[in-house]
Amino acid sequence: MTTSRSGFASLVGRPNAGKSTLTNALVGEKIAITSSRPQTTRHAVRGILTRPDAQLVLVDTPGLHRPRTLLGQRLNAVVRETWADVDVIALCLPADEPVGAGDRFIARELAALPDKPVLAVVTKTDLVEPPGVAAALVEAQQLGESTGLELADIVPVSAVSTFQVDLLADLLIARLPEGPPLYPDNELTDEPTETRIAELIREAALEGVRDELPHSLAVSIDETSRRDDLTVIHATVHVERDSQKPIVLGARGARLRAVGTTARREIEALLGGRVYLDLHVNVLKDWQRDPRQLRRLGF
Repeated sequence: MTTSRSGFASLVGRPNAGKSTLTNALVGEKIAITSSRPQTTRHAVRGILTRPDAQLVLVDTPGLHRPRTLLGQRLNAVVRETWADVDVIALCLPADEPVGAGDRFIARELAALPDKPVLAVVTKTDLVEPPGVAAALVEAQQLGESTGLELADIVPVSAVSTFQVDLLADLLIARLPEGPPLYPDNELTDEPTETRIAELIREAALEGVRDELPHSLAVSIDETSRRDDLTVIHATVHVERDSQKPIVLGARGARLRAVGTTARREIEALLGGRVYLDLHVNVLKDWQRDPRQLRRLGF
Protein backbone atom coordinates (compact mmCIF):
# COMPACT_ATOMS: atom_id res chain seq x y z
CA MET A 1 0.00 0.00 0.00
CA THR A 2 1.38 3.42 -1.01
CA THR A 3 1.99 5.85 1.84
CA SER A 4 0.16 9.15 1.37
CA ARG A 5 1.96 12.36 2.28
CA SER A 6 0.69 15.91 2.54
CA GLY A 7 2.07 19.18 3.78
CA PHE A 8 3.51 22.59 3.01
CA ALA A 9 6.67 23.69 1.23
CA SER A 10 7.84 27.30 1.09
CA LEU A 11 9.76 28.74 -1.85
CA VAL A 12 12.00 31.50 -0.50
CA GLY A 13 14.76 33.69 -1.83
CA ARG A 14 15.70 37.23 -2.61
CA PRO A 15 13.48 39.25 -4.98
CA ASN A 16 13.33 38.01 -8.57
CA ALA A 17 14.87 34.61 -7.83
CA GLY A 18 12.23 32.79 -9.89
CA LYS A 19 9.98 31.67 -7.05
CA SER A 20 6.63 32.53 -8.65
CA THR A 21 7.51 31.06 -12.05
CA LEU A 22 8.64 27.86 -10.33
CA THR A 23 5.44 27.71 -8.28
CA ASN A 24 3.40 27.88 -11.49
CA ALA A 25 5.53 25.19 -13.13
CA LEU A 26 5.15 22.82 -10.17
CA VAL A 27 1.38 23.28 -10.00
CA GLY A 28 1.00 23.13 -13.78
CA GLU A 29 -1.11 26.28 -13.98
CA LYS A 30 -0.63 30.02 -13.47
CA ILE A 31 -1.26 30.64 -9.78
CA ALA A 32 1.21 33.43 -8.98
CA ILE A 33 1.80 36.46 -11.16
CA THR A 34 5.28 36.91 -12.55
CA SER A 35 7.33 39.88 -13.69
CA SER A 36 10.92 40.87 -14.31
CA ARG A 37 10.38 43.49 -11.60
CA PRO A 38 11.68 42.60 -8.13
CA GLN A 39 9.16 42.24 -5.29
CA THR A 40 6.27 41.34 -7.56
CA THR A 41 4.82 38.90 -5.01
CA ARG A 42 3.21 40.74 -2.09
CA HIS A 43 1.62 37.98 -0.05
CA ALA A 44 1.91 34.27 0.49
CA VAL A 45 0.38 32.54 -2.55
CA ARG A 46 -0.57 28.88 -2.16
CA GLY A 47 -0.43 26.55 -5.13
CA ILE A 48 -1.63 22.96 -4.70
CA LEU A 49 -0.05 19.97 -6.45
CA THR A 50 -2.14 16.80 -5.97
CA ARG A 51 -0.81 13.37 -6.98
CA PRO A 52 -2.15 9.89 -6.23
CA ASP A 53 0.44 9.48 -3.47
CA ALA A 54 0.69 13.03 -2.11
CA GLN A 55 -0.53 16.57 -1.90
CA LEU A 56 2.11 19.30 -1.89
CA VAL A 57 0.98 22.81 -0.95
CA LEU A 58 3.53 25.30 -2.29
CA VAL A 59 3.69 28.66 -0.56
CA ASP A 60 5.27 31.30 -2.79
CA THR A 61 6.46 34.17 -0.59
CA PRO A 62 7.59 37.74 -1.24
CA GLY A 63 11.32 38.16 -1.69
CA LEU A 64 13.06 38.82 1.63
CA HIS A 65 14.74 42.23 1.36
CA ARG A 66 15.94 45.25 3.33
CA PRO A 67 12.65 47.13 3.88
CA ARG A 68 12.38 50.84 3.20
CA THR A 69 8.65 51.19 3.87
CA LEU A 70 5.98 49.84 6.21
CA LEU A 71 4.80 47.64 3.32
CA GLY A 72 8.32 46.19 3.05
CA GLN A 73 8.35 45.41 6.76
CA ARG A 74 5.00 43.64 6.48
CA LEU A 75 6.11 41.61 3.47
CA ASN A 76 9.18 40.41 5.37
CA ALA A 77 6.92 39.45 8.29
CA VAL A 78 4.81 37.35 5.88
CA VAL A 79 7.95 35.47 4.81
CA ARG A 80 9.08 34.69 8.36
CA GLU A 81 5.59 33.64 9.48
CA THR A 82 5.42 31.26 6.51
CA TRP A 83 8.77 29.68 7.40
CA ALA A 84 7.48 28.80 10.84
CA ASP A 85 4.45 26.94 9.47
CA VAL A 86 5.83 24.82 6.61
CA ASP A 87 7.35 21.34 6.56
CA VAL A 88 10.18 21.96 4.09
CA ILE A 89 11.83 25.03 2.54
CA ALA A 90 13.28 25.51 -0.94
CA LEU A 91 15.87 28.29 -1.11
CA CYS A 92 15.84 29.61 -4.68
CA LEU A 93 19.17 30.80 -6.10
CA PRO A 94 19.13 32.04 -9.72
CA ALA A 95 21.83 30.44 -11.87
CA ASP A 96 22.31 33.61 -13.93
CA GLU A 97 23.40 35.71 -10.94
CA PRO A 98 26.19 35.19 -8.39
CA VAL A 99 25.34 34.46 -4.78
CA GLY A 100 25.15 37.79 -3.01
CA ALA A 101 24.65 39.43 0.36
CA GLY A 102 20.88 38.92 0.17
CA ASP A 103 21.29 35.18 -0.33
CA ARG A 104 23.74 34.95 2.58
CA PHE A 105 21.35 36.90 4.82
CA ILE A 106 18.48 34.52 4.03
CA ALA A 107 20.69 31.44 4.45
CA ARG A 108 21.80 32.57 7.90
CA GLU A 109 18.17 33.11 8.93
CA LEU A 110 17.23 29.65 7.64
CA ALA A 111 20.17 28.11 9.50
CA ALA A 112 18.65 29.38 12.75
CA LEU A 113 15.36 27.52 12.17
CA PRO A 114 15.09 24.35 14.29
CA ASP A 115 14.58 21.01 12.51
CA LYS A 116 13.50 22.46 9.17
CA PRO A 117 14.83 20.69 6.05
CA VAL A 118 16.12 23.15 3.44
CA LEU A 119 16.83 22.39 -0.20
CA ALA A 120 18.89 24.71 -2.38
CA VAL A 121 17.15 25.10 -5.74
CA VAL A 122 19.27 26.61 -8.49
CA THR A 123 16.68 28.28 -10.73
CA LYS A 124 16.77 29.74 -14.27
CA THR A 125 19.23 27.13 -15.55
CA ASP A 126 17.86 27.71 -19.07
CA LEU A 127 19.59 31.11 -19.04
CA VAL A 128 23.15 29.80 -18.65
CA GLU A 129 25.41 27.23 -20.28
CA PRO A 130 26.18 23.91 -18.46
CA PRO A 131 29.49 25.22 -16.98
CA GLY A 132 27.52 28.11 -15.48
CA VAL A 133 25.02 25.70 -13.93
CA ALA A 134 27.88 23.67 -12.44
CA ALA A 135 29.41 26.84 -10.99
CA ALA A 136 26.05 27.84 -9.50
CA LEU A 137 25.72 24.42 -7.83
CA VAL A 138 29.17 24.84 -6.27
CA GLU A 139 28.19 28.33 -5.08
CA ALA A 140 25.04 26.92 -3.50
CA GLN A 141 27.08 24.33 -1.61
CA GLN A 142 29.57 26.97 -0.47
CA LEU A 143 26.71 29.21 0.64
CA GLY A 144 25.46 26.46 2.95
CA GLU A 145 28.93 25.80 4.35
CA SER A 146 29.74 29.48 4.94
CA THR A 147 26.46 30.25 6.73
CA GLY A 148 26.05 27.08 8.76
CA LEU A 149 22.99 26.07 6.74
CA GLU A 150 22.79 22.31 6.34
CA LEU A 151 21.32 21.63 2.91
CA ALA A 152 19.22 18.50 2.53
CA ASP A 153 19.78 18.58 -1.23
CA ILE A 154 20.91 20.82 -4.09
CA VAL A 155 18.95 20.61 -7.33
CA PRO A 156 19.14 22.63 -10.58
CA VAL A 157 15.82 23.36 -12.29
CA SER A 158 14.27 25.41 -15.06
CA ALA A 159 10.65 26.43 -14.71
CA VAL A 160 10.63 27.57 -18.35
CA SER A 161 11.85 24.28 -19.88
CA THR A 162 10.45 22.24 -16.90
CA PHE A 163 13.93 20.69 -16.47
CA GLN A 164 13.86 18.64 -13.24
CA VAL A 165 10.65 20.28 -12.00
CA ASP A 166 9.14 16.84 -11.36
CA LEU A 167 12.30 15.78 -9.54
CA LEU A 168 12.04 18.83 -7.29
CA ALA A 169 8.42 17.91 -6.51
CA ASP A 170 9.58 14.39 -5.57
CA LEU A 171 12.30 15.74 -3.29
CA LEU A 172 9.90 18.11 -1.52
CA ILE A 173 7.17 15.48 -1.14
CA ALA A 174 9.67 13.00 0.34
CA ARG A 175 10.11 15.42 3.25
CA LEU A 176 6.40 15.87 4.00
CA PRO A 177 4.70 14.08 6.88
CA GLU A 178 2.35 11.19 6.22
CA GLY A 179 -1.28 12.21 6.11
CA PRO A 180 -4.41 12.63 3.98
CA PRO A 181 -4.88 15.47 1.45
CA LEU A 182 -5.51 18.92 2.92
CA TYR A 183 -7.53 20.25 -0.04
CA PRO A 184 -9.98 18.79 -2.59
CA ASP A 185 -8.30 17.02 -5.51
CA ASN A 186 -9.33 19.59 -8.12
CA GLU A 187 -8.26 22.68 -6.14
CA LEU A 188 -5.13 24.43 -7.45
CA THR A 189 -5.03 27.36 -5.03
CA ASP A 190 -6.93 28.74 -2.06
CA GLU A 191 -6.55 32.31 -3.34
CA PRO A 192 -9.91 34.14 -3.58
CA THR A 193 -10.88 34.77 -7.21
CA GLU A 194 -11.11 38.53 -6.62
CA THR A 195 -7.54 38.57 -5.31
CA ARG A 196 -6.32 36.67 -8.37
CA ILE A 197 -8.11 39.13 -10.67
CA ALA A 198 -6.49 42.11 -8.92
CA GLU A 199 -3.08 40.44 -9.21
CA LEU A 200 -3.54 39.81 -12.95
CA ILE A 201 -4.31 43.50 -13.46
CA ARG A 202 -1.22 44.47 -11.45
CA GLU A 203 0.90 42.04 -13.45
CA ALA A 204 -0.20 43.71 -16.69
CA ALA A 205 0.39 47.18 -15.23
CA LEU A 206 3.92 46.28 -14.09
CA GLU A 207 5.28 45.69 -17.59
CA GLY A 208 7.07 48.57 -19.24
CA VAL A 209 6.89 51.07 -16.39
CA ARG A 210 9.81 53.05 -15.02
CA ASP A 211 12.06 51.54 -12.38
CA GLU A 212 10.69 53.62 -9.51
CA LEU A 213 7.03 52.94 -10.27
CA PRO A 214 6.46 49.16 -9.73
CA HIS A 215 6.60 49.36 -5.94
CA SER A 216 4.03 52.17 -6.00
CA LEU A 217 1.40 50.19 -7.91
CA ALA A 218 -1.52 48.50 -6.18
CA VAL A 219 -4.88 47.30 -7.49
CA SER A 220 -8.28 47.07 -5.84
CA ILE A 221 -11.46 45.50 -7.21
CA ASP A 222 -14.31 47.96 -6.70
CA GLU A 223 -17.25 45.93 -8.00
CA THR A 224 -18.03 42.78 -9.98
CA SER A 225 -21.36 41.81 -11.52
CA ARG A 226 -22.87 39.53 -14.14
CA ARG A 227 -24.78 40.52 -17.28
CA ASP A 228 -26.00 37.38 -19.02
CA ASP A 229 -22.75 35.60 -19.99
CA LEU A 230 -20.55 38.65 -19.32
CA THR A 231 -18.60 39.34 -16.10
CA VAL A 232 -18.30 43.09 -15.48
CA ILE A 233 -15.34 44.17 -13.35
CA HIS A 234 -14.62 47.69 -12.12
CA ALA A 235 -11.09 48.08 -10.74
CA THR A 236 -8.69 50.83 -9.69
CA VAL A 237 -4.94 51.03 -10.17
CA HIS A 238 -3.47 53.01 -7.27
CA VAL A 239 -0.24 55.00 -7.37
CA GLU A 240 1.47 57.07 -4.68
CA ARG A 241 2.18 60.41 -6.36
CA ASP A 242 0.40 62.74 -8.79
CA SER A 243 3.37 62.52 -11.17
CA GLN A 244 2.88 58.75 -11.49
CA LYS A 245 -0.70 58.89 -12.70
CA PRO A 246 0.07 60.09 -16.27
CA ILE A 247 2.75 57.37 -16.57
CA VAL A 248 0.15 54.66 -15.93
CA LEU A 249 -2.43 56.35 -18.16
CA GLY A 250 -0.06 56.97 -21.07
CA ALA A 251 -0.75 59.38 -23.91
CA ARG A 252 -4.53 59.88 -24.12
CA GLY A 253 -5.02 56.82 -21.91
CA ALA A 254 -3.35 54.46 -24.40
CA ARG A 255 -1.19 52.66 -21.85
CA LEU A 256 -4.07 52.00 -19.46
CA ARG A 257 -6.12 50.61 -22.36
CA ALA A 258 -3.25 48.27 -23.24
CA VAL A 259 -3.05 47.15 -19.61
CA GLY A 260 -6.79 46.49 -19.68
CA THR A 261 -6.55 44.45 -22.87
CA THR A 262 -3.73 42.27 -21.53
CA ALA A 263 -5.37 41.79 -18.13
CA ARG A 264 -8.78 41.02 -19.65
CA ARG A 265 -7.36 38.11 -21.67
CA GLU A 266 -5.80 36.61 -18.54
CA ILE A 267 -8.98 37.13 -16.50
CA GLU A 268 -11.12 35.52 -19.19
CA ALA A 269 -8.80 32.50 -19.13
CA LEU A 270 -9.16 32.38 -15.34
CA LEU A 271 -12.95 32.72 -15.30
CA GLY A 272 -13.64 30.74 -18.48
CA GLY A 273 -15.91 33.38 -19.99
CA ARG A 274 -16.22 36.88 -21.44
CA VAL A 275 -15.14 39.84 -19.31
CA TYR A 276 -15.73 43.58 -19.48
CA LEU A 277 -12.96 45.33 -17.54
CA ASP A 278 -13.30 48.97 -16.51
CA LEU A 279 -10.03 50.45 -15.15
CA HIS A 280 -9.35 53.73 -13.41
CA VAL A 281 -6.21 55.28 -11.90
CA ASN A 282 -6.20 56.85 -8.45
CA VAL A 283 -3.54 58.57 -6.32
CA LEU A 284 -3.22 57.28 -2.73
CA LYS A 285 -0.52 59.47 -1.25
CA ASP A 286 2.42 57.39 0.09
CA TRP A 287 0.19 54.35 0.62
CA GLN A 288 3.19 52.07 1.27
CA ARG A 289 3.88 54.02 4.47
CA ASP A 290 0.28 54.59 5.62
CA PRO A 291 -1.13 51.88 7.97
CA ARG A 292 -4.72 52.85 7.15
CA GLN A 293 -4.20 52.61 3.39
CA LEU A 294 -2.27 49.35 3.75
CA ARG A 295 -5.23 47.84 5.61
CA ARG A 296 -7.58 49.09 2.92
CA LEU A 297 -5.45 47.39 0.26
CA GLY A 298 -5.25 44.14 2.23
CA PHE A 299 -1.74 44.32 3.74
